[in-house]
Amino acid sequence: MTSRSKRFMNRSRILFVIAMTAFQMTGPAREAGAKTDRDCVVLIHGLGRTAWSMKRLEWTLVRRGYEVVNVSYPSRRFGIEQLAEDCLHPAISEQVSDRARRIHFVTHSMGGIILRQYFSKHSIPDSGRTIMLAPPSHGSEMVDWLKDAKLGRWILGPGGCQLDTAESGLPKRLGAVGFNLGVIAGDCSLNPWFSRLLPGLDDGKVSVESARVDGMNEFLVVPNSHTWMPWRAKTISRVVNYLQFGSFFPNCSHAAPKES
Repeated sequence: MTSRSKRFMNRSRILFVIAMTAFQMTGPAREAGAKTDRDCVVLIHGLGRTAWSMKRLEWTLVRRGYEVVNVSYPSRRFGIEQLAEDCLHPAISEQVSDRARRIHFVTHSMGGIILRQYFSKHSIPDSGRTIMLAPPSHGSEMVDWLKDAKLGRWILGPGGCQLDTAESGLPKRLGAVGFNLGVIAGDCSLNPWFSRLLPGLDDGKVSVESARVDGMNEFLVVPNSHTWMPWRAKTISRVVNYLQFGSFFPNCSHAAPKES
């Protein structure tokens, strides 16, 4: 066998291993319309992101036996109401059509506000648990500052501009939640300049206090920044705990402590 043929064979083996690894991480493809008794988890990313920002969560949950729907939507193109109806509603409706046993949700940042907007108009017969990572439940002072400038409004898009802290703003108008919710907030900022705009502890984009929402079941503060929270292993383990047991710390009889 020539050296060229050997290189070709080695390259083929490597590509085969990569392909099989990807298959194992994402799970076998499910036929359209096929029924399953597995719980479904819908992942909803934040502003300016895509489904890739939730990939590590997706991989972890698939390995745990969940059916995962990782929603990708044009976060900077439309307002939150339209994103909830045109992007999130179809994805959820497909799962409600009897293919999943229960439907859970994990959201990041603006994804949490989109989900709250969805629930203000729709209900799910057998909804499960929801975890929101760094949701701007009362808006963000960073948005207040950015939306005053033309460039800032372009960066935020119509939906992002709705995440202000005004009493008449969408996040505060949505009110208390009426579903099983655990919230994780971050207190580690990688952007001290933005942190100057935010009161108290923050993750660089959303303050810890703004992440709280009336009606939530548990609240946890972790040493994560806003952007990278969905990729942190400890935070993902808390998400898995809440999905399985309804608590970030299922072996504790008291409220969830702050992570160290």
